[in-house]
Amino acid sequence: MRLHQTLGATVGALLLALAVPTSAHATTGDFLYKTSTGQDAALSDPASGECINLPGTTEEALGHSPQNLTVSTATAFAGTDCDEEGTYYSMEPGKKLGEEVKIRSVIFS
Repeated sequence: MRLHQTLGATVGALLLALAVPTSAHATTGDFLYKTSTGQDAALSDPASGECINLPGTTEEALGHSPQNLTVSTATAFAGTDCDEEGTYYSMEPGKKLGEEVKIRSVIFS
């Protein structure tokens, strides 16, 4: 009888674990950059594996001076939607790039 109850509890716990939605994975830390007008901007604890178009940037006026202060590798793109055919920069955690680096989107590993 005791084995039957243990098995039932285990199966119930497993079903409950599968039913609970999981949260999106996020990296820890901040990704800093300057908008086209020179304003400081940041993404805090951004989602991993999702392309993020940077607020405050436009096709005519890109952001610049990115700083990857997260624990993940960031890939910053000059185009929107993480266009891999355009210019991009791989940024290890802690890496800072200068004002000459123009960006519009980023994705974190």
